[in-house]
Amino acid sequence: MTDFTRQGVRALLTRWQQQRQIFTPRFAMGATNSLGDVAGVKVGHSTLDEGEIQTGVTAIVPPGDALYTHPLPCGAAVLNGFAKPVGLVQVMELGELQTPILLGNTFAVGTLFNAMVRKSCMDFPQIGRGSATINPLVLECNDAFLNDIQAMAISESHAYDALTAAAPQFARGSVGAGRGMSCFGLKGGVGTASRVDEKRGITLGVLVLANFGVLSELTLDGVRIGGEIESLLPELAPQVDAGSIIIIMACDAYLDSRQLTRIARRAGAGLGRLGSYWGHGSGDIAVAFSTRREGTRLPDDELESLLAMAADATEHAVLDAMLAAETVVGFQQHYRLGLSSVLDELSARQPFATSLESSK
Repeated sequence: MTDFTRQGVRALLTRWQQQRQIFTPRFAMGATNSLGDVAGVKVGHSTLDEGEIQTGVTAIVPPGDALYTHPLPCGAAVLNGFAKPVGLVQVMELGELQTPILLGNTFAVGTLFNAMVRKSCMDFPQIGRGSATINPLVLECNDAFLNDIQAMAISESHAYDALTAAAPQFARGSVGAGRGMSCFGLKGGVGTASRVDEKRGITLGVLVLANFGVLSELTLDGVRIGGEIESLLPELAPQVDAGSIIIIMACDAYLDSRQLTRIARRAGAGLGRLGSYWGHGSGDIAVAFSTRREGTRLPDDELESLLAMAADATEHAVLDAMLAAETVVGFQQHYRLGLSSVLDELSARQPFATSLESSK
C-alpha cells in the first residue's frame, strides 16, 4: 500500500469512527435519501430467513393504479448481459412500464412473472381476453452463495406480500431480494439514495440490488480500501465480479424513454467509482422510469445534472446497501460480513493502527 493510500484509509476510518459515515455526496440529497423521495413511489419486501434459505422478494411500485392502461415512460441500459430478466426486451422496444417491478433470485423469475400476471389479470380482466397481454418486469441476481437456490423457496404469495407491504419508507440491507446477496466479498443487499436538482426542482431516486464486485477492488469515497480488508481478514471467502446488480431509478421530471435510457446508463459510472469493472458473469442492468406521463419534456442539453446525479446516487445506494446489511450465515454455513462491522474491526485492530502510525 502506498503512503497516499494509507493516508486515505486513515482518514476514511477516522471519519467512520467519528461520524459513522464514509461517503460525500456530490449533490443535494432528498429528504430521506431514498427512492421514496420521488413522490408516489413505494417499495416493499418479503424476506425468507430460514436456515439455508436466505432470499426474498422486493417490489418497486410506481404511482398510479392503472399502469396497464396508462403506462409510464421507461428506459433501460444493459451494462453487462449475463442475466435472466423477463419483460426487459419489450420495455427497451416500446419505452413503457406496465407493472410494478419485482426483484428476486435467479430461479424465482418464473414464479414472480406468474404472480404479476395473475395479479394483473385480477385487476384488469380484459388482459389476454380481447385486450393485449401484460408485460411484467422481473429482474434478478444470483444469491446461491448464501441461499439454497435449488430449493426454489419463493412462492407467488411472497410476491403479493412484497407488493402489499410497499410504502415510501422501507428497510434496506439484508432484506427482501437482498437477503442472500453478496457485494465485494461482503454482505450486499438492497440500498437506496436520492438526489435533487434544486434549480429545476427535480428529484431522482435510486434503488439497487447489489450482488457484485471483487473485494480487492473495493473503493470507498475514492479510497482503495479493499486490499487492506482482504489482507486483514484473509478468512473471507472470495467473490469474483459476478452475481449481478440491478439499479432502479425513478424521476419526477417528464422525460421520454430515450432520455431515461441515457440516464440509466450513467449508473455504470457510479459502479466504476466503487471498483467494479462489470465482470464476465455479472448481469448489470439499470432501469429508469418517469412518474409523469405528460408535460414539457426537458431538453437534452438540460439533462447534464440528471446524468451526474444518476452516477452519484448509484454509488451512494450501493454503499447504503453494504452499510445497512447485517452479517448473514446461510447455505452450507457460508457467511458474508456486513461492511459496518468490518469497518469497526479495521478501526479497532491494533496491527492496523500500528501500520498506519508507522507510515507517518
